[in-house]
Amino acid sequence: MKIAAITQDGKSISSHFGMADKYLIFEVQDGQIVSQTEVDKPHHAVHPDHEAQGSRHAGHGHDDMLAPIRDCQVLLAGGMGGPAYQKALDAGLEVMLSGGQITSALEAYLRGELHSDPLRVHKH
Repeated sequence: MKIAAITQDGKSISSHFGMADKYLIFEVQDGQIVSQTEVDKPHHAVHPDHEAQGSRHAGHGHDDMLAPIRDCQVLLAGGMGGPAYQKALDAGLEVMLSGGQITSALEAYLRGELHSDPLRVHKH
């Protein structure tokens, strides 16, 4: 199993999926973390028509943003917009919306104790 966490500092789960610039990807076997990799996360692809309207979130390049974690089964995120959340679900990811330190959240997930907060999905 592979679990991705969205982050900006490599330690905490980023509160805004679209603005974070990297993923930490953990490979888990038999409930134990066997590897950890850091990869860059693409940012939003801004559509020119929407940029003129002042929306940095328009055009949503969510497929591109999810490309580095296409082989993951779980995404840990502190918060994300509705379109990104839906794209992640459509990609087959179990999205766990929770803040805090990545290590603590990952350990709680592996114990079955991490709870996802749907109120962390924000509307654009």
